[in-house]
Amino acid sequence: MAKPARIRLAGTIAATMLCAAAATEAAAQDGAIVLNQQLQLGDVFAGQTLNVVDSQDQVTVETSAQGNSASGAVYNGSITVQSDQTMQGDAVATTDITLGGDTWGVVNATTQAGGNYLAVSAYDATLTLDATQTTDDGLISATTEVGDSSARLHAGAAVGASAISNTVAVYGQTSFVSGTIDQSSSAIVRSFGRIESQYIPAEASVNSQAIVNAIAVNSDNTSGQDLSIAQRSFGSFIEAEASANAGNAWDLAARARATANQAVLYNEGGSVVNASDQRNSSFVRASALTTAYDYGRAEAYARGAANELSVGNNDIYVEIDNTQFNTGGVDVISTFSGTNGYDVSVGADAVGNSVTGYACSECEGYLEAGNTQTNSGDVSAVANTTVAGSNRSVITGANAVGNSASFYVSRPGN
Repeated sequence: MAKPARIRLAGTIAATMLCAAAATEAAAQDGAIVLNQQLQLGDVFAGQTLNVVDSQDQVTVETSAQGNSASGAVYNGSITVQSDQTMQGDAVATTDITLGGDTWGVVNATTQAGGNYLAVSAYDATLTLDATQTTDDGLISATTEVGDSSARLHAGAAVGASAISNTVAVYGQTSFVSGTIDQSSSAIVRSFGRIESQYIPAEASVNSQAIVNAIAVNSDNTSGQDLSIAQRSFGSFIEAEASANAGNAWDLAARARATANQAVLYNEGGSVVNASDQRNSSFVRASALTTAYDYGRAEAYARGAANELSVGNNDIYVEIDNTQFNTGGVDVISTFSGTNGYDVSVGADAVGNSVTGYACSECEGYLEAGNTQTNSGDVSAVANTTVAGSNRSVITGANAVGNSASFYVSRPGN
């Protein structure tokens, strides 16, 4: 019997003032084994500074700093992926755009920073995954700052900042996905996004997210999953901050999301079995600030979570064994301040441990869940709203929960 093909991938980059991510790609056929080992010892920096006056068209800027990155795929066969990624340096990405006068095109500015990244896809195949990601003490930081106090952004803006220490993304189509994913990080993770403008007669938003450990598994078209997940966050703090500011804005929003451990699993057409263990001792903070003297619609929303797990199956069978421990604090604040306008929405959500599991009802779905949640950290959610002049409507909400568990059987698509 012939031995399966073996592909070994390894990357190490020494510390330099500016170095690119260690990146590998593999496409596998029947029975392939992919062995990936990546060790990033130095810091990774990426930065852009722009000074633009009276731009007639769009302004689009993307900045990315990534420590380790690997991807693989299998078609009409099977693949076993054994991946070990370690990030020991900082990953810092910054974008600074000064816009003077009138900018007539849409402004798109995105900044991303990451420690370890693994993406694997399977099509009409079987995928077995054994992935370990480790980020040591350091900083994972993304910053995007756009505008000027006199800037007029006539076509609006989309500003984003995303910092994620460890990421595993898996996609399956008519495939079965199984194995283990182990993520741990002791890094500080921060993201900051800001718009400053005099006048924005269009939609403008700032989205900032900071996540320590992120797992996303999406399988459809008659697929199945059997996965064990472990996530650990030990860093001192995680922070996401979004700030949207204008003298006169038609539709202005600031949204911030900070999470220590996050796992989202979804499947269609087969069974889902998941065992998950999430533990956090980091301080989690999310802050959203929106200010406008005159405004049409204004929004400030922030969400912070220590541990989050979502497992869903648009088919018959779901089995969940969930354990979550949080000893870190969760602090969320959303603030709006304006004078004259129409509609204001301000929301703040904070949770220590959260799990959601669901199956399909019209398929006569079956859901079996075991859940252990322990939270000893303080959880705070605050929404502040100030309208100094006239206004049409104000909708606000602040919700803080120590432990949240929701299991249900639903109709497909709900």
